[in-house]
Amino acid sequence: MTKVAIKNENITSFGGIYHIMDVFSKLGFEKLTESVLGKRGSSGKAFSHGSILGSLFFSYLCGGECLEDINVLIEQFRQRPDTQLPGADTVGRGLKELAEENVVYKSETSGKSYSFNTAEKLNILLLRMIRRMGLIKVGSHVDLDFDHQFIPAHKFDAKYSYKQDHGYFPGWASIGGIIVGGENRDGNTNVKFHQEDTLHRIMDRVTSELGVVIERFRADCGSFSKEIIQTVESRCNTFYIRAAKCGSRHEEFHYLKEWKSVEVGYEKCDVTSVSMDNLIEGKSYRLVVQRSPLKDKHGREQTDMFGVIYTYRCILTNNWTSTEKDIITFYNERGASEKNFDIQNNDFGWSHLPFSFMAENMVFMMVTAMLKNFYLYLVRHISEKVKPLKKTSRLKAFILHFVSVPAKWVRTGRQNVLNLYTNKTYYSEVFLE
Repeated sequence: MTKVAIKNENITSFGGIYHIMDVFSKLGFEKLTESVLGKRGSSGKAFSHGSILGSLFFSYLCGGECLEDINVLIEQFRQRPDTQLPGADTVGRGLKELAEENVVYKSETSGKSYSFNTAEKLNILLLRMIRRMGLIKVGSHVDLDFDHQFIPAHKFDAKYSYKQDHGYFPGWASIGGIIVGGENRDGNTNVKFHQEDTLHRIMDRVTSELGVVIERFRADCGSFSKEIIQTVESRCNTFYIRAAKCGSRHEEFHYLKEWKSVEVGYEKCDVTSVSMDNLIEGKSYRLVVQRSPLKDKHGREQTDMFGVIYTYRCILTNNWTSTEKDIITFYNERGASEKNFDIQNNDFGWSHLPFSFMAENMVFMMVTAMLKNFYLYLVRHISEKVKPLKKTSRLKAFILHFVSVPAKWVRTGRQNVLNLYTNKTYYSEVFLE
């Protein structure tokens, strides 16, 4: 049996977090947060909103998975000289304080009411943090992706969804993997319901706060409606939206003659374009149609008495110049935006929402979206010096190769010195930058 000696010394196993805390301070997130959200408390002694965000950020960047994990790590954070950060209870209270009232929309057809949470102030803070980090260049032309994700959540106000579970149905906008806006909604709300209002708010904030031009917009068939298309078209140059109910036009497509054979994503298919003139009065749009042979589980093409059976997929766009292949290829790249949801669910806590009500949980989702963007900033810079890391590395790899290093603060020569116990030389490069 191995002999074990327990030493009660202030050694942390997450020495890399102190560099991250320095970066958080250098970016001026404390003051930025206060400028958007206001001062917290009237006595002047309360922890600021910036400190609350800091505790949450640092906990997840050390591998924490819930608010309570802050208490496991807080003493290690406080070893950093002149650092005071709140524990889990204070962080929980602070996040709840930021909840904004839900907006209620009533359906004219069913008469039912649905709650939305726009999180206006937090959306502004999200964008100003992005600008502060320089993640998106001012004046640039960007591609904006929009999508909804159902988040299962057995909470007090969670509604039963067609996804056969209780939860919420937030919509999120992103630019190149960077989350730039979001709004929450009841789980039983149709994704098209008042989506034009959500996109109106998000797209206008993105252009005004980031100082960018939305060049191209992508979304799935949940954004295929007259009102949404009108809202989007007035705020971007070109849009690409998956068309709904292509199957109902099967007969019409069957008689089309101008098919071209192309290869998209290593798979052969036929493509053509038709004009769609009946969606919005006075407007003509391009419907890019893609057909692929229906195959059985053995990969054999299915046929009937009329020949090969095809499946059809369509993209509606106002781009009349690009080839069908280029449009389909560009649209398919939006799959990268869907990776955001996987990252948020598994790395940044969306699969375990901490509160009982939608408005409070929206605060948590917005703050962890800010955290995800901050993480992207960190990994982009640190991966240049830490070779095991890439700009696309997930949080687990980041913790393993950078955050996880034994460290101890010591006082020597009237200076605070951080001792790192490692043979990895890249730490000196990162910490001294």
